[in-house]
Amino acid sequence: MSKVTVPKGYRSTLNLYDTQSAIGLLKRTFEERLCLVLNLKRVSAPLFVDPDTGLNDDLSGVERAVRFDLKETGKDAVVVHSLAKWKRMALSVYGFSAGEGLYTDMNAIRRDEEMDNLHSVYTDQWDWEKIITTETRNIGYLKKVVQGIVGAICDTLDYLKCRYPQIDVELSRSVSFITSQQLYDLYPNLSSKERENAYLQEHKTAFIMQIGDKLTSGEPHDLRAPDYDDWQLNGDILFWSDLLGCAVEISSMGIRVDEKSLDYQLTQSGKNERRTLPFHSALLAGELPLTMGGGIGQSRLSMLLLGKAHIGEVQVSIWDGETRRICKENGIVLL
Repeated sequence: MSKVTVPKGYRSTLNLYDTQSAIGLLKRTFEERLCLVLNLKRVSAPLFVDPDTGLNDDLSGVERAVRFDLKETGKDAVVVHSLAKWKRMALSVYGFSAGEGLYTDMNAIRRDEEMDNLHSVYTDQWDWEKIITTETRNIGYLKKVVQGIVGAICDTLDYLKCRYPQIDVELSRSVSFITSQQLYDLYPNLSSKERENAYLQEHKTAFIMQIGDKLTSGEPHDLRAPDYDDWQLNGDILFWSDLLGCAVEISSMGIRVDEKSLDYQLTQSGKNERRTLPFHSALLAGELPLTMGGGIGQSRLSMLLLGKAHIGEVQVSIWDGETRRICKENGIVLL
């Protein structure tokens, strides 16, 4: 059964009709601002891929992809977990230049997701990727892009509040940057999620950097696949939610692996068998452009900006009977 937290006295500030209208306005507004900030062009993207290409992401390495057989080809396909590797290949095939990028709608089924107020088995994201240069492949440029994305999110909130004055959400444009090791050093006796909550309660908006490699504790802050983000040049954008009393992750992003970091991370994670897959062999041979990119949760952002208590208020998914009962009794309208 999924876990449901009901904020005390919760009532949505938007009715069902206004919620649907506001979601549409939010998505159009944010897409425009994101494209302007990052110089992106919209493209179409796959819902499923051939598992033998190595293009699908395995996230933390334990999630099972949804697999099905194709009658005409006699082969299996897998529903994407994310498009991190596909986007990098697409930038090369489509002939994008340095400083240019793409974005697309990414829809996925994450069958092993633990469901709660913030998590659903249905995932919808804006997936984006852009080409960078050797000169911009550094932490300074990463921080600049993060600040641009946070600005686009806050601009979208301001526009929504003009159209729907009843929205009372407040976000901070000031981004606090901290590495996962620095966060651990501050709160060594807390779990990774507890550390995020403790830090965000004070700083409100943060980018937690360098996720995937082991900390001095011997464990990583969070698991990351070894073959898309460079673990030294990645991170998560989080905002503090007064409504839920916790940190809300909006985006996982970063500068992607080059030949050197891919070699290191495949070895560290014990995934050396991937070196012969088409994507990985092309990258190790230096045939793919240097890129950075990430995913920005559409439902997660809608939930945050519209002041919703549960992700089911802004997306249609499947929930167990007990979750539906709790939500109905507490004025949480699941779509």
